[in-house]
Amino acid sequence: MMRPLSSYVWILCLLMMSLRGDTSVASTFRDCSHFFYMQTPPVGMTGSSLRRICQRYANEARYATLYDGARRLPLYSAYIFKKSDGKRRMDTPWMYEPQLVSKDASGSMRAIPLTDDTPPLIQDGQAVLEDYTDAVGYRRAPLNPDLHQSDPGDKSSTYTLTNVVPLKEDFLAASWSPYQDLIRRRLNNFCHGPAFVVTGVTDSGMSIQRDNLDRLAIPRHVWLAYCCPRFDHNSPYEVRFMFPSYGGYAPNEGTEHSVAELPLKMLESFLKSQKDADGDVTIFSQGCVSESSFKKKREVNTV
Repeated sequence: MMRPLSSYVWILCLLMMSLRGDTSVASTFRDCSHFFYMQTPPVGMTGSSLRRICQRYANEARYATLYDGARRLPLYSAYIFKKSDGKRRMDTPWMYEPQLVSKDASGSMRAIPLTDDTPPLIQDGQAVLEDYTDAVGYRRAPLNPDLHQSDPGDKSSTYTLTNVVPLKEDFLAASWSPYQDLIRRRLNNFCHGPAFVVTGVTDSGMSIQRDNLDRLAIPRHVWLAYCCPRFDHNSPYEVRFMFPSYGGYAPNEGTEHSVAELPLKMLESFLKSQKDADGDVTIFSQGCVSESSFKKKREVNTV
């Protein structure tokens, strides 16, 4: 079958992009370290082909993603929560990450070309829409969801496939999406400063296939943790004990999909028990210390 002319134009453009330089996707998160609490990324997550992506949209860094190119799976996305009304931005086209194609570390995400087949240079190192065509029972689920952002550009930036994992349809609709909205309302109401959020997955070892090839790693669990150093100390007790940090996780397999909420240390211990971990897992540096604790420490040091 002959390809449409637009397909060849896109392939030519991508080949030209791939020759534009020899800088790869950054080995560190230096250009987007401000999305992490105390500018320190999580430690302990492992993979065979890890890429550290500063997710850029309209030439502006929006959040950070640790991406496993071999499994075509983001291990986590880290972002700053923005108080929002929870509305979704549905008119943004799905995008791909040109930094994984052109090795241009400053490139902004781009809309997936409207051709019969996504060009091979894009497919090699990241998921594409065709991977989800026959993924019966699974849906595309952004780790950094648009309902945790308020700026239209920040919302749009969540629609890139390097921020997306395949989650079971019933789990996403009945458990995970409502949990994301619960976190939105909690941080809206009781977090008085920036809230740092990291959302990630553990790998089941199973894959979604396309053309008899393993294409998408299926998460075994999806998890979320937040850190809000400045929070409402007068909030009700049933909420106050969940600050400055807390987390949750849920299985993306079987029939039981309820989200278990738990303290940060317990979530880190759970992640350490998974095969993706390499030693101790630390999501937030120093365990996310409340602003009041910093004030007390400064007062002691100045006496």
